[in-house]
Amino acid sequence: MAATSPKADHAPSKGHRADLHADLSASLTVFLIALPLSLGIALATGAPLQAGLVAAAVGGMVAGRLGGTPLLVSGPATGLTVVTAELIQHYGWRTTCAITVLAGCCQLGLAALRTARSALMVSPAIVHGMLAGVGVTIALAQLHIVLGGTPQSSAVANVLGLPGQLANLHPAALGISALTLVVLLGWPRLPGRVGLALRKVPAALAAVATATAFAALTGLSLPRVDLPSWRSHALPELPEGPVLGIMAAVLTVTLVGSVESLLSAVATDKLIASQRRTGSRPPRADLDRELRGQGAANVLSGLLGGLPIAGGAVRSVANVKSGAVSRRSVMLHGLWILLAAALLVPVLDMIPLAALAALVMALGVQMVNATHLRTVTRHREIAVYVTTIAAVVLGGVLEGVAIGIAVAVAIALHRLARTRITLEVRDGVHRVWARGQLTFLAVPRLSRVLNQIPPGGRVVVELDGSFMDHAAYETLQDWQHAHLVHGGSLEVTGRSAARMAGAGRTADRTHAAHQSHQAHPTHLTHPAHSTHPAHPAHPAQSTHRADQRSHRGTHRGGHQCCRPWTPWMNHCDHRPATEPTIPGAAAAPDAMEDLGAAAPPPAPRRRGAGQLASGISAFQRDTAPHVREELARLAREGQRPSQLFLTCADSRLVTSMITASGPGDLFTVRNVGNLVPLPGAESTDDSVAAAIEYAVDVLTVDSITVCGHSGCGAMQALLNSAPGAPMTPLRRWLRHGLPSLERMASRHHAWARIAGRLPADAVEQLCLTNVVQQLEHLRAHESVARRLAEGTLELHGMYFHVGEAQAYLLSEGEDFFDCRVFDSVGHQAQEHVGQHVGQHA
Repeated sequence: MAATSPKADHAPSKGHRADLHADLSASLTVFLIALPLSLGIALATGAPLQAGLVAAAVGGMVAGRLGGTPLLVSGPATGLTVVTAELIQHYGWRTTCAITVLAGCCQLGLAALRTARSALMVSPAIVHGMLAGVGVTIALAQLHIVLGGTPQSSAVANVLGLPGQLANLHPAALGISALTLVVLLGWPRLPGRVGLALRKVPAALAAVATATAFAALTGLSLPRVDLPSWRSHALPELPEGPVLGIMAAVLTVTLVGSVESLLSAVATDKLIASQRRTGSRPPRADLDRELRGQGAANVLSGLLGGLPIAGGAVRSVANVKSGAVSRRSVMLHGLWILLAAALLVPVLDMIPLAALAALVMALGVQMVNATHLRTVTRHREIAVYVTTIAAVVLGGVLEGVAIGIAVAVAIALHRLARTRITLEVRDGVHRVWARGQLTFLAVPRLSRVLNQIPPGGRVVVELDGSFMDHAAYETLQDWQHAHLVHGGSLEVTGRSAARMAGAGRTADRTHAAHQSHQAHPTHLTHPAHSTHPAHPAHPAQSTHRADQRSHRGTHRGGHQCCRPWTPWMNHCDHRPATEPTIPGAAAAPDAMEDLGAAAPPPAPRRRGAGQLASGISAFQRDTAPHVREELARLAREGQRPSQLFLTCADSRLVTSMITASGPGDLFTVRNVGNLVPLPGAESTDDSVAAAIEYAVDVLTVDSITVCGHSGCGAMQALLNSAPGAPMTPLRRWLRHGLPSLERMASRHHAWARIAGRLPADAVEQLCLTNVVQQLEHLRAHESVARRLAEGTLELHGMYFHVGEAQAYLLSEGEDFFDCRVFDSVGHQAQEHVGQHVGQHA
């Protein structure tokens, strides 16, 4: 022990020195980027150039020390460039500093209320549109300086003034700007070993330094940076102006600065997660602490006469990629900015303003991100994005965001109210499709379509929407009643069909009384009662089978929502056992008397083998005739499933039901907790690995889905497990779920949640996290890793909420909350998700 202790003591010291060296190197890189960028942003706002240096130094040292994202670099806010310029024009520089102080106080208040994550709940299309609009405005203003002129007061004025500016070019300014842009864009593409060595110098610094050296060597007469004495530096004064205007300005700076900082914090966390192993990552972002740090930095920056501060993606990316390991790199970069502002004034005064303008113009153009454009287009939010850009450019940031929110709400309402109702006649069956939400706005169209159906016809109504208001419900109910009375047949399917079941029972009472002495009474069916979409070829057979099913239903006491499962004891306790039931409708007592059939007493429930035999008998009687031909084909051709479906052994999870799949569709593996043991793990279970290998290599499935569910007993057992308890087979198996428990407790991993809400409790949080973790375990299997590398296999995560009967699919990437999100699956999801589990034509 004595021989090894010196090494043990020495290792942390050596590691500490290595981390300090990495932070020092990264801080110098960030400093070389932030210095010209800070001066350029100050130039773009019209503020004193020292204000940019003050904001960069305070952002580095204060926000870097107090913030919740260790590697996030804060400084002059790019997103607030346009806002700050407008404030300086309206209120003057000193009042703008006071507004910055008040905005910082507001951020401290929001942090105390722990509202940081709520600030990110605005639509991404609006946020990206706002930033893109700010970028366009910045680029238009700086273009005038690039051409040797002076920017106007608004983006519109800058556009209108371009022809005159182009007619009065300043060749020296244009040449320096062009040189800056060429170096800025070409520097990262320098080839060879020499290029590799040169690329260690940041492109922004190389561009500005090259332009400065060229201007100095050629003796060009150009406007240059002019840093006045710090003794004359302006400090804030009490705000002067209309109270409402000042309040609006404070609100704008608070919201825009907060959103920009929090988005940058989340982006920095994602970058770290994608580039570094778990053991070498700093703690995950604490957004409330980050907002608190930004607020403190803004208060101090405003008091010292600096620009508003926000976290910056450009500087933060450079910090991460330079190898920074702690917040020391951010704080050191602020120190270097402070020293440069005090000692390098003669050097900074040599920089041409045209070079800084070109740098900021390029930054503004980059804010119109092509990736964001593709994302909003894919999610059909391009109208919100473009409208927000136009409104920010034409009216300002606050007005643009307000208009963007209004357009987003209007589009959401339009999608809610938009309903497509179509009628198609095929093989004598009238099929009515209602796509979208059925509200009173759709009642006229619905009535027109229903009135086109002749009395006595066979009708299938598909309600493919999640909502139906009372007006639409009554319209369908009244038509259904009339249609059945006139001898028609009706089948209601789709997501909203369950609500029409009650209408079916009421309508069919009248229908049964009306048809009591007819030889072939018509019937109402429901998707929950049908075992197969096929219809009998002969009407008489259909009627006879309907009567048989009706009679059997009365003896079993089955409720319509779970009629296929009535042989089993866990179902059909929805009503008194003596009440008669038929598929899709309940015959009224008077109708039963007219038919001369009294309601028989319910049959006693059977248990064990009796239940199993009863269920098998129901299958052979009701389902087997419909599926026999398909099963015979599968027996001849062999199984060719497209997906491996790995889920829990919980009895409430019926895979074929929740995926609408049939024989031959899913290769299913079930175990306690839907766990995937890691290859070579202690006490591993080769049966799961064998199933994975067989599905991937032999069956060559296209995708693998890991499906968790709400109320999982395995996850509850993991949460409640006590250390030192005796090891049982169940406890040994659940050891494969410990990584999920550790992932949930770790700050180095993205959390998992359901879209639109937070997890209900710790059990649900662990159930969601377990799906994400088991997908990671899948990637560790050799056959899966190989197929993923070839691009021939996809992995999906799924979560089924038993109580809601709602499935959720794990979306790609992470959201602005830095969470892995499970999106609900509905009819609209088919437009966005390429392959849904278990959906087949």
